[in-house]
Amino acid sequence: MPLRAAAGAAIWAPAMLLAINPDHPEPRKIRRAVEAVDNGEVIAYPTDSCYAFGCDLFNKRAVDQLYVIKGLERKQQFSFICPDLSDIARYAMVDTHAYRLLKRLVPGPYTFILQATREVPKIVQSKRATVGIRVPHHPVTHALLAELGRPMISTTAAPHGDEPLIDPTDIDRRFRGVSLVLDGGVGGMYPTTIIDLSGPEPKVVRKGAGPTDLFE
Repeated sequence: MPLRAAAGAAIWAPAMLLAINPDHPEPRKIRRAVEAVDNGEVIAYPTDSCYAFGCDLFNKRAVDQLYVIKGLERKQQFSFICPDLSDIARYAMVDTHAYRLLKRLVPGPYTFILQATREVPKIVQSKRATVGIRVPHHPVTHALLAELGRPMISTTAAPHGDEPLIDPTDIDRRFRGVSLVLDGGVGGMYPTTIIDLSGPEPKVVRKGAGPTDLFE
């Protein structure tokens, strides 16, 4: 949220809470959200798992701000969202086995840990040069990525370790530094399922919204 001066003192202004149709998002509202991302701001938006915070993957200042908003240590890496499977191959090394698995589960409520390519900023890579990538199945995220034209950070809209916030107004009230919240109604209760594909065998790191039948 931007700072405003009042009677000589700086105070936090509330985020813009912008109602959006979750099934048929209005283009002008998507453009407003993308303008915020282009300006280096942090937004909140609905996904197919739960509400998420997002910012420009390639804007270090915005990513730094997101760390502050969530109260995260730098050893915690953010994942990011891509519009489709073909984009994953640009930002991660995908072998034949991983590709077949991704093709079955993408788009969907999964985050995949993969070896990063040189296209990925160091700030979102782990010490092992891995990165978390996902392709959500949600009209709002599809519209955001189409308008933005590049990947966007995606991290659960919740304090670190807590359950996702399902009410967009709670996100607005609890997090300073978020400039805009796309209100698509009540959100999901579970974050993504995280699958590590960086090793010889797939490994379920976290069970979430996506079924894990294929790995059990």
